[in-house]
Amino acid sequence: MKLSEYFEKTKGRGVIATADLKGKVGMAVYGRPHFINEKTVAFIMADRLMHRNLQSNPYAAYLFIESKERYIGKRLYLTKIKEEKDSALIDKMRRRESCPAYTVYKDTMKYLVYFRIDKVLPLIGDKK
Repeated sequence: MKLSEYFEKTKGRGVIATADLKGKVGMAVYGRPHFINEKTVAFIMADRLMHRNLQSNPYAAYLFIESKERYIGKRLYLTKIKEEKDSALIDKMRRRESCPAYTVYKDTMKYLVYFRIDKVLPLIGDKK
């Protein structure tokens, strides 16, 4: 199964982690990535800590835990490649039904941040 199909069909929760230039790490709950192609994903980000960290350090990790009793999921290792502020595109891509943060941050500046997928690992272990 393609990675894009996996994320489209699988229910679960995600966490993204970034670090600033000095290595101080931050984490936040995030929805599923938006697939541009099989090697590029995008996340809609408010101008908060995760986005600010990416201004000085382009690396991020995304952990996805499936909604099952066992520990199943994916870890994506990412590198930021670009971002944009196209509010019409962001609004079109947004998954309102699965994004509780939409109502909290709906009036703040949003960024569509694109990442190259550097590595994909299972939730547990180091084998593909």
